Amino acid sequence: MRRRDVHATPSSRFLIVKNSDAAFTAAMRPFRLSLVLLAVLTGLITAPSARAGGTLAWPPPTLPPGSNSASTPAPRMDWFLHFQSNLDASRKQPKIDLIFDGDSITDHWTTVGKDLWAQHYAPLNAFDFGISGDRTENLLWRLQNGQVDGLHPKLVVLLIGTNNLSYNTPEQIAEGIKASIDEYFKHCPDTTILLQGVFPRVAKADDTARAKIKTLNQLISKFADGKKVLYIDFGDKFLQPDGTLSADIMPDFLHPSPKGYQIWVDAIQPEIDQFFPGTPH
Repeated sequence: MRRRDVHATPSSRFLIVKNSDAAFTAAMRPFRLSLVLLAVLTGLITAPSARAGGTLAWPPPTLPPGSNSASTPAPRMDWFLHFQSNLDASRKQPKIDLIFDGDSITDHWTTVGKDLWAQHYAPLNAFDFGISGDRTENLLWRLQNGQVDGLHPKLVVLLIGTNNLSYNTPEQIAEGIKASIDEYFKHCPDTTILLQGVFPRVAKADDTARAKIKTLNQLISKFADGKKVLYIDFGDKFLQPDGTLSADIMPDFLHPSPKGYQIWVDAIQPEIDQFFPGTPH
């Protein structure tokens, strides 16, 4: 079965083109119908967007042997609505000076951490681009498909990589994070990135995931240059003295509770103050 392109047209964000290959067409018909119905129902086929769109490949190209999935841009077909919603909402906001980006841990600022967000970050013209479930390759795809085009943030607070742990080595994840940093600078050359170490997860200190996170954070800490890329690792602040995670701080041992988000606020506030001096805490 041959791959075919999905093109953005003046009347749609993403639209599947017709295909003359009968076998391909027959095989893809159920998917195409489902995608078109989903697009219509969720508003993906709407008025033209100044920053969304482009050319998508479907099915996604297969990774060549030896390629790193963590640094290869890839969309998630289940989150186009969230991606488009973020695009639309960000362009309606008069000004964006501060961006938070990443996966569900960042996404949950709008739910679990919403009161702290309203107190500390909304006054700074902040916007949360985090999407639950995202890995480095998904963030990279978002950046290459219009997420921050035309925006001029002073600071980007970046936390990504925990969802790659089951799929990639620390070295591969670090490569994906570096690619995302580089992509941010392509679109927002005047910004500074506050790269955060991946948070600890799972309850026990001796879990293999903890060792993998430690190695990953050691690798990505080297991306900091003290000017355009700053690095901060405050994962130990979430932990008990014996290294375990408390359900009071992370109820599922992955996502912070309101208390966990307060720890996050306190940890990055000195960095935030460098770019937004005089802001009441």
